[in-house]
Amino acid sequence: MASVAFPTQAKKATLSDGTTYGYVAIPASAGNSTFLFLHGYPSTSYDWRHQITALQQAGYGVIAPDLLGYGDTDKPTDLQAYRLKVMSSHMVEILDVEKVSRAVLVAHDWGVGLASRLAFYHPDRFYGLVTMAVAYIAPGGKFNLDAVLERTKAVFGYETHGYWIWHNSDTAAAEIEANPESMFSLIFPQDPLIWKTDICPRDKAAEWVRAGRTTPLAPWLTQEDYDMHQRVFSKGGYSGPLSWYKAMIRGINNEDEEGIAEGEGKCPVRNLFIAAKQDYICRAEAGTLMTQLNAPDSRIESVDCGHWVQLEEPELVNKLLIEFAKEVAN
Repeated sequence: MASVAFPTQAKKATLSDGTTYGYVAIPASAGNSTFLFLHGYPSTSYDWRHQITALQQAGYGVIAPDLLGYGDTDKPTDLQAYRLKVMSSHMVEILDVEKVSRAVLVAHDWGVGLASRLAFYHPDRFYGLVTMAVAYIAPGGKFNLDAVLERTKAVFGYETHGYWIWHNSDTAAAEIEANPESMFSLIFPQDPLIWKTDICPRDKAAEWVRAGRTTPLAPWLTQEDYDMHQRVFSKGGYSGPLSWYKAMIRGINNEDEEGIAEGEGKCPVRNLFIAAKQDYICRAEAGTLMTQLNAPDSRIESVDCGHWVQLEEPELVNKLLIEFAKEVAN
């Protein structure tokens, strides 16, 4: 994706373990810091297009990788490759390649899970961490999907992560690839409430995609955005992206994190959490509570939009990012 969407700013690097990443790299002007952007699912560095343009114009540096399984980056099938600790080391190597000793870390969705480990394992490399839609996730402990489904149904009246069951299956990738337009309209919804009824409860997302249901484009997307997404995912597929879910559900990170005791995984750098009020999967209330518990030096900003904060409210996000960089890097 980096090479398709940003051809003059795209690079590739093969890291010490042989993994190749594609990424966008823009150097900072004198006196300005660099942002490292980590995207979510199912996305690429293209998610950050509004931020890349605005920050470059303001003189800031940008590094935005296509994460493992996506875009121009390798797409291994072995779930062990998707260990968050290993991918954290990859991000540090990319900073080293670009000769960036310290950056402002920014993440959305699944990128927050990686960014949380990255900040925890390598706090000296970051001025601060901005998390969008998803709050800082303290490493340690074992993920239990059944417990998440039970708890969210009790608190919110529906299972927020029911679609994870389908994403953990051996059939999901092929089903999505057979109905990409349907998946796009579900993941990037015109109406955020669709998530509450047609993606969150178990089996509903699979039913939507298998039936080939679609909706018009959301007002914050263009036909070019849609075409770009479909072009990249028609080539790379969904097996890599779904590996992030499978690795978490199947406990791939447990061995790396078993030595982190409860309470030890708190965010070691300053944190800005941008909560999305209309996100019916990553609920703003839950994210706020988790930030208060796990990020001692934090600030919370609530935005009245859906899950895709950086796409739905780009000017506000850009303003918050620049303000945060000035606070933490100066």
